[in-house]
This record gives sequence, C-alpha cells and structure tokens, in this order.
Amino acid sequence: MAVHTLRELFTDQLHDVYDAEHRLTRALPKMAKAATSDELRRAFEDHLRQTEEHVTRLEQVLESMDEPAKRKPCKAIVGLLEEGEELMNEGDDNVRDAALIAAAQKVEHYEMATYGCLRTWADLLGEDEASRILQTTLNEEGAADHKLSEIAESLNIEAMENDGDEAIENGEDASMKVPVKRSNGGRSASKSRSR
Repeated sequence: MAVHTLRELFTDQLHDVYDAEHRLTRALPKMAKAATSDELRRAFEDHLRQTEEHVTRLEQVLESMDEPAKRKPCKAIVGLLEEGEELMNEGDDNVRDAALIAAAQKVEHYEMATYGCLRTWADLLGEDEASRILQTTLNEEGAADHKLSEIAESLNIEAMENDGDEAIENGEDASMKVPVKRSNGGRSASKSRSR
C-alpha cells in the first residue's frame, strides 16, 4: 500500500510493528530455551509477558483510531529473528548466551526506534491516547535493553574467558591472549602515547 499522508504512514507502521510483536511472542520462548544462564532465561521469559502486553496495547491503539488490528509482514524483524536463530546454535554455553543477548538487543533497538517514531507521529496527529500507550511500550523496551546490558556485563566476560581455555587446549600460552586496546588508526595505546 502506498502511503501519502502521515496518518497513513502511522497506521501502516502500526500494522508493521503489530506483526513484529506477534513474531516475537514465538521467538522469545525459543531464545529462553536456548539460554544457559538462568538470569538471561528469566529476562527472556519476563520480556515475553511484556511483549504479549505490547500486542494488546497495539490493538487498543488501532481500535482507538477505528483501524483494524491487522498484521503487515515486518521484513526487518524477520531478518533480525533469522539472524538470532543462527546465533542460538553457537556451540559454547557462554558464547551462545553472549550471542543471544546481542540478537535480543538488536531487536530492542529496532523496536525502540519504531516506537519512538510512532509516539512522535501520534503526538503530531493529536492521537493523545495512542501517544501515551506507545510511550509506555517505548519505556519498557528501553528497560529491557538496559537489563540485557546488565546481564551482558558478566556473561561477555565469561564468554571471553573461554578464549583463554581454548588457547590452553590448543597448547598456547593463555597469557598471550590478552587483548590490546587500540586507538588512533589501529596503533596500540602505548605506542600512540610515546609519540
């Protein structure tokens, strides 16, 4: 459908994110099952419950505008979820959890961008109730992203420690695997300071 007005764009994108949220209600249980960290699994389960509420809220927004609650295939979320499916198959538990967080945060950032635009358009169109509802969902998406970042702080370190374990298994000196911080075009920080 070609859109010619901001209201048409608003409605079109509501149908798009409505599809995205429905797809997430099927993806989040798979992500929770793939997670090995109890904390990460709980975060996915909690966000599933929120996502189900997001679907209901979108139905309320559409109803308040006398629009049908129909789904327009969301190509962006399809791609993000396909990538997430690939990451669910990472071999090591800690690396898989780190990959799952990355996949989930990509989805959260997409949703935050979408809900931010929708909320702004609702404001411009005088859809005050829609704006309030969309802001509530936007806040929850931001909180979910923040929670994933907190979980990632420990899980990413655990995944990195696997690099040292792998080096030992391969007969390498794990102490040589310490990452070098880079700055100024790839020169090591210590070299750039000595100039």
